[in-house]
Amino acid sequence: MNLTERDLKIIWHPYTQMKTASPPVAIVRGEGALLFDENGKKYIDGVSSWWVNIHGHSHPYIAQKVAEQLTKLEHVIFAGFTHPTAVELAERLLAILPDNQQKVFYSDNGSTAIEVAIKMCLQYWNNQGQTRTKMLAFKNAYHGDTFGAMAVSGRSAFTAAFDSLLFEVEFIDLPNAENIVSLKSQISSLKSQLACFIFEPLVQGSGGMIMYEAQYLNELISHCRNEGVLTIDDEVFTGFGRTGKPFAANHFNEQPDIMCFSKGLTGGTMALGLTTCTQQIFDVFLSDDKLKTLFHGHSFTANPVACSAALASLDLFLDPATAENIERIKNAHAQFAERVKHHPKIKTVRLTGTIIAMEWETGDNTSYFNSLRDRLYHYFLNAGIILRPLGNIIYILPPYCITDADLNYIYSKIEQALGEI
Repeated sequence: MNLTERDLKIIWHPYTQMKTASPPVAIVRGEGALLFDENGKKYIDGVSSWWVNIHGHSHPYIAQKVAEQLTKLEHVIFAGFTHPTAVELAERLLAILPDNQQKVFYSDNGSTAIEVAIKMCLQYWNNQGQTRTKMLAFKNAYHGDTFGAMAVSGRSAFTAAFDSLLFEVEFIDLPNAENIVSLKSQISSLKSQLACFIFEPLVQGSGGMIMYEAQYLNELISHCRNEGVLTIDDEVFTGFGRTGKPFAANHFNEQPDIMCFSKGLTGGTMALGLTTCTQQIFDVFLSDDKLKTLFHGHSFTANPVACSAALASLDLFLDPATAENIERIKNAHAQFAERVKHHPKIKTVRLTGTIIAMEWETGDNTSYFNSLRDRLYHYFLNAGIILRPLGNIIYILPPYCITDADLNYIYSKIEQALGEI
């Protein structure tokens, strides 16, 4: 049996209806923006392997640092102990984050980084004798698949089986010039009940690469601060350059109380989650009363190998060459957008940083389950490109090392698809 056949006998894949799905592609090697299957076929990774890979696959520098760490310390319990890579990573990240971020809490992935943030907010009020259990979030949000993260995500087919078990969330529209006043009024009316406001800054990824303006988010954060409502900036997707700046938070002036990171944190090498917060939040947990402790942890909290991968990724991210690549991709996307935006099959084109999204006109409403998705997915896969449409929305989100030739090949195949599908 080949690798795919062995997989199908024993493995259950994520977001996959195993009865009807096509067999998985068996990838055995990666290099730069390219992946290679067991038959030697080459694929351009146009979605950074679920948005995690920012520097390219099997990057030799990250591999070297991980290998070095494995010969020193592979893991140690992080309750009551510490180690150099966790301390250094926290120091270096805080140095480039908004200056109100003062403390780092490690976890395992994006969803758990969100869980930590939610628990921080709920217990922040509980530790002060206040009951605030309602959350504020945007419609169509996605923050993860664990229960807390699901609860603050928009209700959909993904959450339907669990809706009765999810805690109460007030969902609001994305802010714009027309609704910003009413949104502020809504927050003011709810402020005594709200534990926090959580948001994906500038781009709602899984919701369909829905984009909105920084100035109105800035106003909401400012209003929440004035009304005493904590804010959580979910940078799991947008962090580390995706929006064209180091963090989406760099696009607005107001500073969030809590920030969450994963995906690009380790350059896509391995799982690691991280939640940062202000000194004010941390201080509410400092007490002689042990019941005011933040009771959260994971067996692999602050894993030294994952932290070493993150440090290596940070070295590469802060190299001026990465900023040049981000700018190059932004410019290429903008030029491509000009070419296709008036095509009759393109409803809208959206751009933020290294993210370009095109909404395909199908005559139906935009939907994750639009049948066009499978046709587009296989069309590009056959052409040696990995793109994973969100229903009838196709997007490109490449590693920063992608070549101009590979980018242009993706663009050309999208234009070809517009004429054939």
